[in-house]
Amino acid sequence: MKKFNIRKVLDGLTAVSSSSSATAQPGTPRENDVVQETLQSEHFQLCKTVRHGFPYQPSSMAFDPVQKILAIGTQTGALRLFGRAGVECYCQHESGAAVIQLQFLINEGALVSALADDSIHLWNLRQKIPAILHSLKFNRERITYCHLPFQSKWLYIGTERGNIHIVNVESFTLSGYVIMWNKAIELSTKTHPGPVVHISDNPMDEGKLLIGFECGVVVLWDLKSKKADYRYNYDEAIHSVAWHHEGKQFVCSHSDGTLTTWNVRAPAKAAQIITPHGKQPKDGKKPEPCKPILKVEYKTTRAGDPFMVLSGGLSYDTVGRRACLTVMHGKSTAVLEMDYPIVDFLTLCETPYPNDFQEPYAVVVLLEKDLVVIDLGQIGYPIFENPYPLTIHESPVTCCEYFADCPADLIPALYSVGSRQKRQGYSKKEWPVSGGNWGQNTQSYPEIIITGHADGSIKFWDASALMLQVLYKLKTAKVFERARGKEEKPNTDIVDEDPFAIQTLSWCPESRMLCVAGVSAHVIVYRFSKQEITTEVVQLLEVRMQCEFSDVDSPDPGGDQTPTLPTPGASSSPQESEPPTQPSTGSNSSDGPRDNIPCLQVRSSPLKQSPGYQVELVIQLVWVSGEPPQQITSLAINSSYGLVVFGNSNGLAVVDYLQKTLLLNMSLSELYSPSDPYQRQPRSPRKTRQPSGALCDSNDGSNTSEDRCKSPTSGSTSPCNSDDERKQKFIDKAKMSRKISSSNEQKTDQDAKDNSFTRSRSSSVTSIDRESREAISSFYFCESFPRKGDSLVSPCLLVGTTQGSVMMVALSLPPGGDQRLQQPVGIASCGTMAQLKGGVLTMALLDAAGTLLPPSYEPWYDPNASDEEKEKSRRRRPASPPSSQEGQDTQFAVLCSEKQAKVVAMPSQTRLYKHNITETSFVLRADVVQMAGTNCITCFCANGHIMTLSLPSLRPLLDVNYLPLTDMRIARTFCFSNLGQALYLTSPTEIQRITYSQETCDNLQEMLSELFTPVETPEAPNRGFFKGLFGGGAQSLDREDLFGETASGKASRSLAQHIPGPGSMEGMKGAASGVVGDLARARIALDERGQKLGELEERTAAMMASAESFSKHAHHMMLKYKDKKWYQL
Repeated sequence: MKKFNIRKVLDGLTAVSSSSSATAQPGTPRENDVVQETLQSEHFQLCKTVRHGFPYQPSSMAFDPVQKILAIGTQTGALRLFGRAGVECYCQHESGAAVIQLQFLINEGALVSALADDSIHLWNLRQKIPAILHSLKFNRERITYCHLPFQSKWLYIGTERGNIHIVNVESFTLSGYVIMWNKAIELSTKTHPGPVVHISDNPMDEGKLLIGFECGVVVLWDLKSKKADYRYNYDEAIHSVAWHHEGKQFVCSHSDGTLTTWNVRAPAKAAQIITPHGKQPKDGKKPEPCKPILKVEYKTTRAGDPFMVLSGGLSYDTVGRRACLTVMHGKSTAVLEMDYPIVDFLTLCETPYPNDFQEPYAVVVLLEKDLVVIDLGQIGYPIFENPYPLTIHESPVTCCEYFADCPADLIPALYSVGSRQKRQGYSKKEWPVSGGNWGQNTQSYPEIIITGHADGSIKFWDASALMLQVLYKLKTAKVFERARGKEEKPNTDIVDEDPFAIQTLSWCPESRMLCVAGVSAHVIVYRFSKQEITTEVVQLLEVRMQCEFSDVDSPDPGGDQTPTLPTPGASSSPQESEPPTQPSTGSNSSDGPRDNIPCLQVRSSPLKQSPGYQVELVIQLVWVSGEPPQQITSLAINSSYGLVVFGNSNGLAVVDYLQKTLLLNMSLSELYSPSDPYQRQPRSPRKTRQPSGALCDSNDGSNTSEDRCKSPTSGSTSPCNSDDERKQKFIDKAKMSRKISSSNEQKTDQDAKDNSFTRSRSSSVTSIDRESREAISSFYFCESFPRKGDSLVSPCLLVGTTQGSVMMVALSLPPGGDQRLQQPVGIASCGTMAQLKGGVLTMALLDAAGTLLPPSYEPWYDPNASDEEKEKSRRRRPASPPSSQEGQDTQFAVLCSEKQAKVVAMPSQTRLYKHNITETSFVLRADVVQMAGTNCITCFCANGHIMTLSLPSLRPLLDVNYLPLTDMRIARTFCFSNLGQALYLTSPTEIQRITYSQETCDNLQEMLSELFTPVETPEAPNRGFFKGLFGGGAQSLDREDLFGETASGKASRSLAQHIPGPGSMEGMKGAASGVVGDLARARIALDERGQKLGELEERTAAMMASAESFSKHAHHMMLKYKDKKWYQL
């Protein structure tokens, strides 16, 4: 266990540092002087926990009507299983090939998946993490369709060549029984019928198999006689086939938008041909062809007309119309528009038996980006309220934050205001996918995930106990005026699309203060209130942050170059000084460069604010001399100080959100080396300056009242061409640096948007071209020693830059109460505290015992409540840490950059420890987190490594090569939280949660939900007396007699290859681990030993029999020649 001696720090001794952890050699330390680190590498283990969100690029779907479990396969080989709310599971096929079809072994706890690489897999769902039991890879034929009859172990597989093979799902072996395409179609047919697009058995006769070929031929095959009973021909290609439950009729859907109904015993002509969406001509001609009907389902009811549900089939003149699902019931036809294209749909029925009245009650519709369930039992077909967190991607996620171990009252508070936002008009019935059971909750702490989106919305999610549920949605775009048409689009946008997109956010869970920064260089401060208010005028502060052209201004002849400086006691707020009387050079006209204009226009009409987060202040950066404002790269809010700080490549600004004033607007060069921080207010270097009257900040006379709290500028005319060109260059450059695509395939608009944002926290990610311009990369409010050697602790702000500098800014706060609202906050820059390699990512402060000192905060109170309630809340404000007169309460500043981590002793600012995290890569995200009762640094590198370092000695505790950075989305959304939790967006629609805690990994099996629950299979339908007497009921078939090896022989070995899965007995040999694995291995070894002993016994018996036979022969020979002489032989 590493120890270090604080007395050495107090004595001014410097610890020797190396590329790894370096410690000062302790002498004989007293017990109270030593920080004992309790974290060891045994506390850490990395594993995936759960995946939330909508399955990305779905391709297929299946439903178990008895277990009530829904399975969705994707184009990337993923498998997502859903039960009741909170029951979710994710699996992945190793090959990554698209899942083309799924088939449940109904009520058996198993699932068959068919992939685009012509492999089929059997999944065991009876374990919490499903595993593949068997796989079968076809070598010579491509799989196009699969069918597994209810309560059958024989799986029919149709191929591209038109053949049908049969697989035993228990042993995953091929039967020798094959239906060849040339035997199924008529001999006179000269062309190949095409791939098999449908297989199903007659509901009333298992011995009859209906085979649909793509060309339009349907064959009813007799399995026993191995010949075709009937063939049904139609001119148009077939997409799907559906049976009537009595087995006397079936319906086909075709590529010309028609539905043909056939009587089984009348193959010559279709009994009915309809075009559901075709216009019927008056002269009796065929209706105009429509788009293909991709799927049809035919479901009967006992008490009324049957339902026919179909997708596609719209007429070609409906260009631009959204995808539709059509429900035909009796004489009524309902066309239900969907938001996205339909991938697949399933009609949910009361019975799993195909030969009974189906009694449909719902339709599950799988869309490209949504899952919709329609209630067939209510008028108007309302949809069910979806309990799954499938709306993560409603607008592309642009930033993400994770908070574990939040205050206990937060989730109920957010839920109470969020429940009022729910839509109305849902079905009143329970969600029909209701299988599975929840896992045991061994984690009792609340967890919240916040996602920021491209449309300016922010969503709060309850992430406790491995579940995810949306709590509350905040729309930040409501604060701004929206352009009604393209011609009215504001021409001051610095982004071509999604001007409200969230760039970064800062949230204080204890005070519930929220601050967000958007891509249009705007910052919004929100307070949480349980009461509705109407804000007449949205409070606005405009800030002019200048570009640095040079470190030293060149004098401009003819103008006063030195602004009037305040006296030491003067206010440091620029709002206290009078603006100059001369007219502003700020212009929004077309006869000069755009100046002093924000990118977005704050709404001028009253804003009704519902309970929840309500706007306190809007801060906007403005254009400067035709240059658009730089995007905000870092942001922090502190409720105890009432301050918001934000920075970009031009510098940093500090805003007092209580007084609604700008306190500081400082360039980076001034932050580095203040010549006299006590005597003057810092200013930004400028090439040209106007006489500035009595302004005491970095803004010149052109600012007039732009930095005051005021209403937005109204309307702006088109700028000149040169300005347009400058803006376009900026946009192009921003696009080039922001848009990175990891795949060459075409993506949807939403995916393109998703990739168009970058993470603001890391300079290596934000600037792909690695601009040399330095920017602010991180902030940290703390109570520390502002200057080297200080003995008093006071409010401070740590500032980190993309070039690795860490600077200290001292804050002087007035007393609380009314004085806080009237007296100004003093700010002084204290210069550089430390220098690291790479951009600074995170900073924290530890006390002498190594305990984290979080930023101070003010407990939450309702801003719209009565004054008495406010005072009660404010009395609970935590006391500031005691100041140290003699330097006894030494602190440790923890600094982590893209390349290294350092621990610096305060107030001596002596470096105690240094650790080079990576030489060849760079850290994307780093956080100081609580873990097992203490703290550590967690890092995620661009090369895919996840690492943890102890505090304060920076010992490496974990280093796992988890996943390489394949997508900018991962870099932008990866975040660590306390107690070993982390997450990232693994696709545009899904959140992957992981843990780096050994304890959570050990308890994961208990925490995960169960998919399979023992349920009795419903009784088979009663055949009835007359049907039993005259043989009119369902005909059963002994498939074993037909397809077994004895009857049909063995299949060709070259046709398909059997691969035992990791979930099978053979696979367990390699995969088993832990105690259970050891037991399994022992059992396997015993089985093998028993098998070998059995074989040995058999061989011994065979040898004994052979010896006995030899003995008999020898005895017989002896008797034969016993009495003969030698010459008689």
